[in-house]
Amino acid sequence: MSTSEPPSPLPGPDLCTEEQVTRMVHAFYARVRADPLLGPVFATHVDDWPAHLAQLVDFWSAMLRGTRRFSGAPVQRHNALPGLDAAMFERWLALFATTTAELGNPAMQHLADEMARRVAANLQARYRPEGGAADAG
Repeated sequence: MSTSEPPSPLPGPDLCTEEQVTRMVHAFYARVRADPLLGPVFATHVDDWPAHLAQLVDFWSAMLRGTRRFSGAPVQRHNALPGLDAAMFERWLALFATTTAELGNPAMQHLADEMARRVAANLQARYRPEGGAADAG
């Protein structure tokens, strides 16, 4: 008997609907905006929330459904943000997991959470704030 986790579901149109992706993104970023740790960072750096949410829907649609709508440079954009630290990445992941747990789609939840962990790890590992060194935490 194996104790390993089942394989991750594959991205594709059968995993979730575009509406589910949109609901996930909007619910998650509503939490982020209300969060005392993350909210101020986003309030300072996002000027156009409708455009930002549309871009994030495109990103997560690409990740979860295999669409190819997203274009952008997330690492460079996040490197422009001063003062990101490990606690912020951990909080971002916790809010994300809370949101995906409410989706009612276990396969989508599993893959979205796995991808969010990868995104956070990649952004954190490559974080080089403009004019500064990488955060050690």
